Amino acid sequence: MDNYILELRGVSKTFPGVRALDNVRFDLRPGEIHSIMGENGAGKSTFIKIITGVYIPDEGEMLFNGKPVTIQGTNDSQKLGIAAIYQHVTSYPDLSVTENIFIGHEIISKRTKRLLWNQMHAKAKDLLEQLGASFDPKIRMGTLSVAQQQIVEIAKALSVHAKVIIMDEPTAALSNRESEELYRITKKLRDDGVAVIFISHRMEDFERLADRVTVLRDAQYIGTWDKEEMDHDRLVMAMVGREITQMFPKREVTIKKEIFRVEGLGRHGVFKDISFTLHQGEILALTGLVGAGRTEVCESIYGITPFDEGSLWLNGKHITIGHPHEALAKGIGYLPEDRLGQGLILDWELYKNVTLPVLDKFSQNGVLDTHSERERTKEIIELLAVKATSVFDKAATLSGGNQQKLIVAKLLTADLKVIILDEPTKGVDVGAKTAIFNIMGDLAQRGYGIIMVSSEMVEVLGVSDRTVVMKEGRIAAIFETAKTTQEQILRAALGTSEEGLDA
Repeated sequence: MDNYILELRGVSKTFPGVRALDNVRFDLRPGEIHSIMGENGAGKSTFIKIITGVYIPDEGEMLFNGKPVTIQGTNDSQKLGIAAIYQHVTSYPDLSVTENIFIGHEIISKRTKRLLWNQMHAKAKDLLEQLGASFDPKIRMGTLSVAQQQIVEIAKALSVHAKVIIMDEPTAALSNRESEELYRITKKLRDDGVAVIFISHRMEDFERLADRVTVLRDAQYIGTWDKEEMDHDRLVMAMVGREITQMFPKREVTIKKEIFRVEGLGRHGVFKDISFTLHQGEILALTGLVGAGRTEVCESIYGITPFDEGSLWLNGKHITIGHPHEALAKGIGYLPEDRLGQGLILDWELYKNVTLPVLDKFSQNGVLDTHSERERTKEIIELLAVKATSVFDKAATLSGGNQQKLIVAKLLTADLKVIILDEPTKGVDVGAKTAIFNIMGDLAQRGYGIIMVSSEMVEVLGVSDRTVVMKEGRIAAIFETAKTTQEQILRAALGTSEEGLDA
């Protein structure tokens, strides 16, 4: 008989008009990494909040170490030894690392009732060293990277002897190197007997970490499998209810004349001698390892950062771009990788976000025509199937996939010829990815030239017409994607191949 540390049996939760969880079951063994996977809206967030006491289920029961428990608040879950680490770390940036670790359970002298800072600093240092971190626990939390802040959150969980740690999309904002470090730490937690619930959209996270996986779809329990029972295609089908081949919609697009050319582009110390062409109706993938310079090239093309050498050509004419406004005016649009930090103003309504890049189109004598703004926004979000109740919704209320569509909508308000999409599916679920690929296919059919930066080999092979591979700031190879394998692309990215060089 299995020894479970945590079990959920027939758990349901309903909000007005929404069945957020419907008869869901789950079990977790001590010392295992159990992945929870599903699309946005599958019920993952509600699942976490029930375990951590934020929500109380309407039906069902929860068992901890085989005994029924009732969790009516976050304090109850903490007392049981349940801790959660979220994608967006909820820390106190102006307090020290030590203060963040021990806040709420400080070490206090029984005699004087004073805080024992030396003991807390020493314990914090010990916890960080256990996790392989070397930064000083006395430094301010706000000075740390996202990856380092997550390590502090794990140290905080260990400081209260957490037996179950929930990680919610922890790799979404991390580089590959930082993700590798998180993988190492997570495996160490498992080896030390901690049970980890790992929630992620990324297939790589599942493949690298999971012992078992549970899939939720449309608020319902679909199944639980050992890792060995589940391959990539079967997992996607369980999550979305359709075959993997449908992720990359087939599009019949005639590649037409050259629309854009980059010649000998260089920026001192960042990238050098970047040359490639882009045609009407073409999706050109720009890939390579993290740090290869892909985003930096796109930012220079768009005028965010200046390049030192080289030239840009649009429809056969030499152009100069010194600012993003000039890029937009000439017909080049850019969707940044950091959609929350750079792509949207989350507290603004949808229509204000969509029309922001081209306000001059909707103003006369300095007065905005808000009716036209709203009507144009309504047309575009309907075209892109953005799920929203109205154009007055705040951008923050949309799911990750719909926020990504909203940024594309911003681009479509301008008269563009070239669209640069930097990691367009980062942090969104499988269903939203398919929707974004559909949009890209539609744009290509309408004659746009698309440059797609992507780290996902499956996306590169499934979506693009040609692939530009970068390594250490230079182009390593250019392939016709249909005649290319993942192995060839990886060899070029690693610098072990010289084939495929042809702009």
